[in-house]
Amino acid sequence: MSKAHRGKGIRELASHGRGECPVCKRKSIKILYEQEAGEVKVKICKTCKAAIKHGKKSVIDTAGQPAQA
Repeated sequence: MSKAHRGKGIRELASHGRGECPVCKRKSIKILYEQEAGEVKVKICKTCKAAIKHGKKSVIDTAGQPAQA
């Protein structure tokens, strides 16, 4: 099983893949999952990725308006 979102795979990323999630606004959380917001791809946290998949949240696009997931 692939372990791309932990350990050696994230050491090369800036701040080891940590930052602020654009959806839930949590800080110092791993933002490793890519999601399309309109025509732009943004990186979000694992919790928001699951919530978007199940239709509980939507991704915020570059204009600040909620986009359909």
